Amino acid sequence: MSAAEWKKRCEAEWSLHGAPMPDSLDWKSIYDAKPLGRNLLRNPSPHGLSKDTPPPEADLPEVPSRGPPRFQPDGDFTGWTTSTEVLPYDTSGIPEGVVICALPQYSWFSMEQVVDLKAEGLWEELLDEFQPEIVIQDWYEESQVHESIYELHVKLLGADKTTVISEHTVKPTEDLSVYSHTWKEVSHVFSNYGAGVRYVHFLHRLKNNFLNAFFPTLFACSSVIVKPIKTSS
Repeated sequence: MSAAEWKKRCEAEWSLHGAPMPDSLDWKSIYDAKPLGRNLLRNPSPHGLSKDTPPPEADLPEVPSRGPPRFQPDGDFTGWTTSTEVLPYDTSGIPEGVVICALPQYSWFSMEQVVDLKAEGLWEELLDEFQPEIVIQDWYEESQVHESIYELHVKLLGADKTTVISEHTVKPTEDLSVYSHTWKEVSHVFSNYGAGVRYVHFLHRLKNNFLNAFFPTLFACSSVIVKPIKTSS
């Protein structure tokens, strides 16, 4: 196929009519990269779980753990940068003189990725002029671990990786009086975000609880998808 034919194929398959498509670009390479409509995050389900299957029930040990406390869940976190923040014990509300046998210890487990939009096959003219929708979606496990168990922080960054062009943060509060143990969806659509976006910084934090056993908050099917749709201003 000629360069013009590859360009026409991209335009037709991704419905890019009216979007800037310079002849100088390698349209075969862009077509092979398939930057539009696919998940640009690497390893979106490190726990091997799917939002289409209920999250596993917690394993309650018959005998309390005698080992050191755990603060990081199991999983293959290839592609993610991870970190753990162990929180201090919360002794508020405990009357003076009360003997404490054990207290839960909480920790945040953070996972982040930076998506290079140009390296994934997107081109500057599309990002700057057409500004296609950038759709963020995540699913976390409803649990009784704590009233605050999940945070999402997403930033659209400029070429220097530090300039924030747009951002979105979610910090839901859980209703501990209701327990259905399902996946909870978190989503956001970036549109009309302005010129200069070259990277997407995706970070979420999930809270874990250790009290005689380790109780993590799990997640599945995280995604960053650029859709060939332009939202009208």
